[in-house]
Amino acid sequence: MGRVTERRRVIRVRNGAAGVRPDTLVAEEPLEIRLNGKPLAITMRTPGDDFALAVGFLVSEGVLGSASDVRAVTYCEGATEDGSNTYNVVNVQLAPGVALPDITLERNVYTTSSCGLCGKASLDAVRTATRFPLRRSAADDTVRIPAQLLGELPDRLRAAQKVFDRTGGLHAAGLFSPEGRLLDVREDVGRHNAVDKIIGRAFQAGRLPLDGAVLLVSGRASFELAQKAVMAGIPVLAAVSAPSSLAVDLALESGLTLVGFLRGPNMNIYAGEERITL
Repeated sequence: MGRVTERRRVIRVRNGAAGVRPDTLVAEEPLEIRLNGKPLAITMRTPGDDFALAVGFLVSEGVLGSASDVRAVTYCEGATEDGSNTYNVVNVQLAPGVALPDITLERNVYTTSSCGLCGKASLDAVRTATRFPLRRSAADDTVRIPAQLLGELPDRLRAAQKVFDRTGGLHAAGLFSPEGRLLDVREDVGRHNAVDKIIGRAFQAGRLPLDGAVLLVSGRASFELAQKAVMAGIPVLAAVSAPSSLAVDLALESGLTLVGFLRGPNMNIYAGEERITL
């Protein structure tokens, strides 16, 4: 859609000398997600992969489990008073027979690029039962990744961040095979959006659960990101920064392997160490 970046005037100061020049910034616009025509959530995102973002969000919320659950995903025309299409409103139409969730859930459905879903009514409201439970038995789980290889993934993810090179203002989520092959990468101003885009693209391709994959995020590992990994059946979540206490609790409860402070050969393994070979 050509709206991933925008140009703005900036006064650049270097070594005491000032000059005026254009600067490339990452775009940030609201996206309203509607379900069967009814407003469900608003997120601030970088335009692009909007359909994947919408369905990935619904997978994370436990609404969708397979591609057959969706009848259509469309942009809503007439989203403004003059009837124009802003491409900032997406409607997901469920297939006949798919249960419509209670969209009056006791939570604030406004999301931001920094914190994801805010104002959840309670912890129980967040811990939606996944349709793709993680394998807790080492005998049943085929995912094993050497610690040395895991330490190489942040550089591989960084090398694939094309828009970050131009703006310096994006989070990234990368999906890797246990052998370290980059399967997909998405960038967004919100780390939760980047993950939803990854999950949504897998959903659209009929590849859920992602039970043979490693998810790497460029920032911290919040509870919400751990939840999204569990909801998509992803067994390993790694982050270059710190996890939250609730993310660790969820990882321990669900069988998720959670790695934080992943920087070269150094890392902290908070849960699921059996999937990391040292």
